[in-house]
Amino acid sequence: MTGAVLLDGNTGLGRETLGNKAYGIDRMVRLGLPVPPAFVVTTQVRSVDAVWQRVVALVHELEELTGRTFGSDPNPLLLAVRSGAALSMPGMMDTILNVGITSEVEDALSDASPDFAADVVRRFNVQFHKSTGQPAPSDPWEQLRMSVDAVVGSWSSARAVDYRRRRGLTDLAGTSVTIQSMVFGNRGARSGTGVLFTRNPLDGGPQLYGEWLGNAQGEDVVSGSRSARPLEELRRELPVVYEQLSGASRTLEADRKEVQDIEFTVESGELWLLQTRTAKISPEAAVRHAVGLANDGIISTATAVARVTADQIAAVRKPWLETTGAAILASGTPASPGFGVGVAVSQTVEAEQPIAGTSAGFVLTRPTTDPNDVHMMSMSNGVVTEHGGSTSHAAVVCREMSVPCVVGCGEGTVDALSGRMVTVDGYSGIIYEGSLPIRPAVDDDDPDLIALRSWASSSPVVK
Repeated sequence: MTGAVLLDGNTGLGRETLGNKAYGIDRMVRLGLPVPPAFVVTTQVRSVDAVWQRVVALVHELEELTGRTFGSDPNPLLLAVRSGAALSMPGMMDTILNVGITSEVEDALSDASPDFAADVVRRFNVQFHKSTGQPAPSDPWEQLRMSVDAVVGSWSSARAVDYRRRRGLTDLAGTSVTIQSMVFGNRGARSGTGVLFTRNPLDGGPQLYGEWLGNAQGEDVVSGSRSARPLEELRRELPVVYEQLSGASRTLEADRKEVQDIEFTVESGELWLLQTRTAKISPEAAVRHAVGLANDGIISTATAVARVTADQIAAVRKPWLETTGAAILASGTPASPGFGVGVAVSQTVEAEQPIAGTSAGFVLTRPTTDPNDVHMMSMSNGVVTEHGGSTSHAAVVCREMSVPCVVGCGEGTVDALSGRMVTVDGYSGIIYEGSLPIRPAVDDDDPDLIALRSWASSSPVVK
C-alpha cells in the first residue's frame, strides 16, 4: 500500500492513487510552477492511524522546506487539509484551513498583525467545528489527526454520496487527503485569492476567465459566500502577478491538453498555485474549446472531433428567447448558459409540493448555495443566487449538470422572486417574469461546426 507521499513532482503515481487534487499539485511542481509544499495521504488509506508516523515525518519535511515549525512560534507552519477523489467533486467534501493554531501561534501571528491573526483563528475554529462537530483541541497534532479523519469521513456524507450517484461515479476508490503548507490571501492589500479558467467555461471564448477577491482566503470565492470581482481587477491591481498567472495558465493548458480550472492565492504580492484540474464547462464551450485547442496546435483535429458529442453540438445550435414586452425581475452574472422556466422557490418543501394551476417545474433561488443544495439543483430548471460569482462551486456544478444559473443578483432577490413564474436566461444573466417562449435555432452556419465537419468528413457525430 502507498500510504503517504511527498508531492515533489516525481511520485510517478496516477490520479487513482494520489487523487485529482494531489495529482495536479505534483504535476505543477514538476513543471517548476510556484506551489506551496505539500504531501498526500493516498486513496488507499482508510484511517490516518495506519500511516500516522509517516504523516508526522512528512510534516517535518514541510517544516524543512518552508523554514517554519508546525504548532510553534516564532515562525509557525499552518496547514491546509483538503479532499481529493480521482475525479473532481467540487465542494462535495470537506476542507479545513489554518490547522496548527495554538496560543503561541496566535501570539506570533498577532505580532505581525492582530487583525490577520484574529481572522485566521476565527476561520480555523469555524471550519474545524463544521467538519468535526467538535471544538478544536489545543494540541496541533491532534488537530491535524482529527482534520484528516474528518476529510476522509466526508467521502461518505449524504451530499457526496448523492453527487457520485447522480454523476455515475460508482467505481472510485475513495478520497485522498492533501496536506499543504498554508499561504495567506488574507494578509492585507497585496494579497488575495481567485479562480482562473484558461478559456471561458460558459461560451468557449479563448480569453482567460476568472474571479479575484482581495484580502481573502480561497473558500470565500468557491463557496460563493462573497461576490468576487472579475479577473481584470487583478490585472489592474497587481499586473506582474497577472502576467505570471497568465504564463502559468498557458503552461498548464499545453501540458494537460485540456482547459484548466486553477485556484491561486497571492500573499504579499507573491503568486502561489494551489490546484489545477480539467475545467467543468458548458456543452457549447466544449465544442468551442475542442476547435480552439486544435487551432492552437495543442491537440490534433482528430482528437477535437473525438471529444465532441452530439449533445454538445446541439448546444451550439442554441435556441433564442422571445423577450418582447417581458418584464425584467432581476439580473446578475451569467454562470451557466441555457434557459430555464419555473416557479421560484427557496426551500425543499416548496419544490416538493405541486404548484397550483401549473405543471411547471421550479427555479431554485438562494442567498448563496452550498454543497447540500446539489440534490435540489439537479432537480431544478434553473438556479439563481443573491451572492457569489461565476467560479463558485454552485456555478461549476450547474455547468456540469447543464442547469441554467445566474449568480450575484443582489440582496432581496429571493424574496422578490418567491412564488412567481420566472424565466432564467443563463446567457445574459437576466431573470424575466413569466414563462417566455423559447424559439428554435434558425441557422446552421457556425464556424466551429463547419470546422468540425471539415475535419471529420463523413463522421456521423458531426452531421
